[in-house]
Amino acid sequence: MPTLPTDIETVVRHALAEDIGSGDITARLIPAEAEAHGRVIVREAAVLCGTAWFDEVFRQLDRRVQVIWQARDGERLRPNQALCQLRGPARSLLSGERTALNFLQTLSATATHTRRYVDAIEGTGARLLDTRKTLPGLRTAQKYATACGGAQNHRMGLFDAFLIKENHILAAGGIAQAVAQARDIAPGKPVEVEVENLAELKQALAARADTVMLDNMDLASLREAVAITAGRCQLEASGNVGLDRIRAIAETGVNTISVGAITKDIRAVDLSMRLLD
Repeated sequence: MPTLPTDIETVVRHALAEDIGSGDITARLIPAEAEAHGRVIVREAAVLCGTAWFDEVFRQLDRRVQVIWQARDGERLRPNQALCQLRGPARSLLSGERTALNFLQTLSATATHTRRYVDAIEGTGARLLDTRKTLPGLRTAQKYATACGGAQNHRMGLFDAFLIKENHILAAGGIAQAVAQARDIAPGKPVEVEVENLAELKQALAARADTVMLDNMDLASLREAVAITAGRCQLEASGNVGLDRIRAIAETGVNTISVGAITKDIRAVDLSMRLLD
């Protein structure tokens, strides 16, 4: 399992603040002393993710709430499977329900969509990468979710690796100049160059980039790029990659394929929390 992010407490606190605000007035319809128990059920096939965020919601709301999980992050789920049992003050269960389910259904959606892409390229040797196209405020959470779905994390942000694109190249005076400056600015940081054609690929190879991103190239160009590179650096295919063509891209021999859709083009997994008699 991937390592949990360190900002879960902060992210959950913000989510609860925007949902509950000055207090859940509807929950006050229920007697303060009332106890309840319930369970969360998934209505469709999915990959589970987000249990730590779910737990943190109730930890912050009311430590008396008990959550007992019957599945774990990364597990494939079947329709109508029970995911967890909850017990505690009824007001707290109802106040935390929506925030907890929002995290669980969104992160499970990310892991589920990721798994579809990972399954599509199984056996090719290519690895799926996520991108920075994440939901605002959920960067680390969605990066964790893609890892649960079987992908490899790309850079977390603008601080941990270079990705030199067209405008950077123009401003720096060329690919060689941009790569050289990157080595001087932050020695040891990975340097990736985005290219749009084979001539630019050759320049990036000459500049000794660690990775070259092949942007929106057709299959023939990708195969030629693999042949030209001959293992001298990592090759990443990117741009308008869908489930309909990702396997063909993987079979060209590229090392990795980055897909923004696994974090931005998602549909929440259908979950429900039901209180039991």
